Amino acid sequence: MAKRSMIVANERRRLIAERYRDRRDALRSASRDTSLPLAERIAAGRALAALPRDSSPVRVRNRDQVDGRPRGHLGVVGLSRIRFRQSAHRGELPGITKSSW
Repeated sequence: MAKRSMIVANERRRLIAERYRDRRDALRSASRDTSLPLAERIAAGRALAALPRDSSPVRVRNRDQVDGRPRGHLGVVGLSRIRFRQSAHRGELPGITKSSW
């Protein structure tokens, strides 16, 4: 189980990244647009750098939905590898069966 403070911090990052998504996308496209003058592109890059650090979606970590474990995350079900295995053995995941040969 992950520390509660880390789970809360990750949720805060997720909200901030969502809040700044449109502004960040507009500034990023303006800084890459070669049809704009160089001064405008540089200004867009500086404005992008001035945004809060946590507004970047790269800083959001995929975590287990049940206990917040950050490693071994399976995006298909939103669980860590350990929780996935336990849930699959108990039959809690529809369509998932244990293979044996």
